[in-house]
Amino acid sequence: MRNFLKAFSVLSLLVLAACGAGPAVSTNPAEVRELALNIQAMSADVDPEEAQRAARIAYEYTVVLAKQYQITDPPLVHNTKVNMGIKPRGLCYQWADDIEKRLEQENFKTLDLHRAIANADNPFRLEHSTAIISAMGDDMYGGIVLDPWRLGGRLYWDQTVEDTKYNWLPRDVVMEQKRRNREKRQSMSLAGAS
Repeated sequence: MRNFLKAFSVLSLLVLAACGAGPAVSTNPAEVRELALNIQAMSADVDPEEAQRAARIAYEYTVVLAKQYQITDPPLVHNTKVNMGIKPRGLCYQWADDIEKRLEQENFKTLDLHRAIANADNPFRLEHSTAIISAMGDDMYGGIVLDPWRLGGRLYWDQTVEDTKYNWLPRDVVMEQKRRNREKRQSMSLAGAS
C-alpha cells in the first residue's frame, strides 16, 4: 500500500507538471523599464539609476534562480518536489531570501528592502513570503512586491497595497506572533502536564 501511495504521488506530480509552463528564459526590456519607472515613482528621492539597476537585477536574477532551482512546474508542484527532495530549492521564502540578498549587494542609497509574509494565521491558505522594495525610509506598504515564486520563475510585481491576492505583514511582526503562540502552547502544555 505504501508503494502504491508513493507511486500515485509521483504520477500525480507528473500529471500536474504537464499543465505548467517553465519560467521565462530571458528578460524583456519593456518589463524592466516599466518596473524601473514604478520604483522611481515611489519617491522623488529615488535615484533613477538605482531604480533601473534594481529592476534589471530583479528580472535577471529571477531567471538565474529559476535555472538554479530547476523550475519546470507551477509553484505548488515545485514546492512538493522540493519537500520530497526531488528539486534543490524554490520555496517562496527561498526566492525571497535570494532576491533580497542579491539586491542588498547593491548597497542602494535611495532604496530599502523589506520582507513580508502573508497567510501565516490562515490554516486554509499556504503561507507565503516575499521581498519588497521601497524608497529609502518608507515602510513596506509604500513599496513594490517582488515575487518570482507566484508565477513559477517569472517575476510578478505590484504595489504592496495593490496586491490584493495577499494580505502582507512585516516578517518580523509575523515571526514575533509565531514566537508568542509557541510560548503560549508550551505554557498550556506544561500546565496540562501538572
